[in-house]
Amino acid sequence: MSRRRGRGGGRRAAGALLAWALLLSGCAACDDPGRGSDGPVLGAVARSVRALLDRRAAAVTAHDADAYVASVDPRAVGLRAAQRRELDNLADVPLDSWTYRVTELTGRGAGHLTAHVRLSYRIKGYDRAPATADRVLDLRRGGPDGRWYLTADRPGGDGGGLLWQQGRVRVVRGTHSLVLGVGRTGHHLRAIARTADRAVPAVSDAWPERWPGRVLVLVPHTVEDMAGLLGAPAADYRGMAAVTTARPGGPDGAPADRVIVNPQAYGTLGAFGQRVVLTHEITHVATRARTTGATPAWLSEGFADRVAYRAEHYTAAQAAPALTAAVRRGEVPDALPSDEDFGFAGDEARLAKAYEGGLLACELIADTWGERKLSAFYRAVAGQRERDGAVERALREVLSSTPAEFTARWREHLRARLG
Repeated sequence: MSRRRGRGGGRRAAGALLAWALLLSGCAACDDPGRGSDGPVLGAVARSVRALLDRRAAAVTAHDADAYVASVDPRAVGLRAAQRRELDNLADVPLDSWTYRVTELTGRGAGHLTAHVRLSYRIKGYDRAPATADRVLDLRRGGPDGRWYLTADRPGGDGGGLLWQQGRVRVVRGTHSLVLGVGRTGHHLRAIARTADRAVPAVSDAWPERWPGRVLVLVPHTVEDMAGLLGAPAADYRGMAAVTTARPGGPDGAPADRVIVNPQAYGTLGAFGQRVVLTHEITHVATRARTTGATPAWLSEGFADRVAYRAEHYTAAQAAPALTAAVRRGEVPDALPSDEDFGFAGDEARLAKAYEGGLLACELIADTWGERKLSAFYRAVAGQRERDGAVERALREVLSSTPAEFTARWREHLRARLG
């Protein structure tokens, strides 16, 4: 809670804060108003805030800019203009739902609140469960009706931004894809949709389980905007052409996946590289339900690369140039890549060899035991309750192998394919 002092002096400000603390203590469950000894008062505050958020949600789904802006403090002229632009940016996005849930209310002095809320929304035809974003809203009670008004809207605990806050969203529909872009031409977005449309059937052909068979792709204007969507430093993503992210899903655990393209890095790739990148990321979308904390990075990333390259005619030099150079120098890795080897902010050569090592491990399984055994092995690892021993048990159950035997086979496979 803020300790800011007003003109009335420290004692008066502290008294106001204490009063709000008593009214709002324990308000982490503000969607259940009336809890605690101050239930009736607390319930009235929570219901008033709830009504404000419900009006905002209804305005978004109705694309009613006037109603949306009416929830903003009339004195906050800049914020009102920004909120109107934000709703205008959303005009072409096919929203299926938009709701807010209050997770916490805290007082900032008489007539002022901060609301921590969870925004949930669905893109029609693509989100199996709502995508979510944490927001922090500052509110002020004002006017003769005693309503609450918005005075500030900023990212919450997850740190991520929203695409439509970055500019007008252009929408391109493909056969198996929906591409949402900001600051990109229709020609550029249609090319991405065509590449995604080609990738989706290739992924379905390689992954035996049912999945929706469609993908949502976000294309921000710059890598800085991409990082803003992910709530991370831009330096983490400068060399990455695309990433897949999933917000927490609904009660059934179904995620709301998005492939986010880094337009600068993606644009430097040729058609072959762009196909590989998008097929790789879409594989992550398809396998998400079978990717758990028990799945090592070499398997999840190697499988995605295997699917991507399987759809292309590729050579070892194309698929694993860094590892090829190392093997030809006599530097055959002693062990499969660790999760730490996949650190985005680490050594680029180490990262490249990690991805390539995972690809060659999955290729080994497919070549030796068959494509079906590869996907069965993937599912078996994810099905283990704990990370420790998950790969060992899956090797034994699916491939009748051991970690030592499999590693030896993998090292020999590297020599044969890359030497």
